[in-house]
Amino acid sequence: MEKSFKAALAVCGSIGLVTLIGCATTARTAEEQAADADVQARVEAALNSDSRVYARHVDVNVDRGVVYLGGYVWSDSELRFVKADAAAVPGVLAVANQIELMRGGMSGTSR
Repeated sequence: MEKSFKAALAVCGSIGLVTLIGCATTARTAEEQAADADVQARVEAALNSDSRVYARHVDVNVDRGVVYLGGYVWSDSELRFVKADAAAVPGVLAVANQIELMRGGMSGTSR
């Protein structure tokens, strides 16, 4: 009985240690935060300067060089332009698309 208790305690301790280490590695350094803020600003500038894109409804977040795009756009082509613009910014490692496609444009009517 004592062996199984020690084994269970060792497993729980290992799980706790792995969890603690995993949580410790998710914190970003000041340099990572600054780099992500710089990439975010450059992606937003790229979207705002593209006349093919209505970027007001596109949200940009960056975590360790991965750009997360949210919000919504009006067409398939606009979605492709937004993703391509974001991917073309130096420092972007990947683009995660979480944008919703709102068919029918600004009028809100769907096709």
